[in-house]
Amino acid sequence: MRKYVVWYLVCAMFIIGIAPRLEAAFSPSEALVLSPSARASDTETIRTALEQRLVRQRLADLGFSADEISARLSELSDEQVHYFASKLDDLKVGGDGLGILIGILVIVILVLLILHLTGHKVTVTK
Repeated sequence: MRKYVVWYLVCAMFIIGIAPRLEAAFSPSEALVLSPSARASDTETIRTALEQRLVRQRLADLGFSADEISARLSELSDEQVHYFASKLDDLKVGGDGLGILIGILVIVILVLLILHLTGHKVTVTK
């Protein structure tokens, strides 16, 4: 009976672990109207991100010149400029390592639990 419970828990944890994380938010009922100073600050945030060496090099590799980038940036609507500027603040370079650490710890704990329940012993010698 224990064997079935252990395998059920292993499968359940695996399915829970691969479920995508969803986030919800309120959606505005009317169009976003930005003041000229807010648009200018959001545009400056985007320009600062575009001036980074790696971003500039990648855009050049894709065939975009600085003039094309400026022209496309000026064509964006207020909502698009605000959206991109707010997403740049949320961007984390390299990602978040906490999820990976938790995943590894869960796997180690499950392996140790399975070994304990099956009666196996692990010995560490120096």
